[in-house]
Amino acid sequence: MKYVYILHSTEFPDRYYVGVTSDLKSRLAKHNAGEVSPSKYLPWSLKTYLAFSDEAQAFAFEKYLKSASGRAFAKKRL
Repeated sequence: MKYVYILHSTEFPDRYYVGVTSDLKSRLAKHNAGEVSPSKYLPWSLKTYLAFSDEAQAFAFEKYLKSASGRAFAKKRL
């Protein structure tokens, strides 16, 4: 199972991060420990996540969310 997740910076309200992982809890801990980028907008909180059984679909959806239309979709719907 792959998870596409959106993190929200609690210190910088206009900053979001989109990523993919197979272990959501561990990945969030690594983000907040500063072990993975972007570490300058700590701390992060989980805004939303979606689970995918197909890895290719997960990576395609992450790529979409990082596009201009994907950011607009996430802002409006997620």
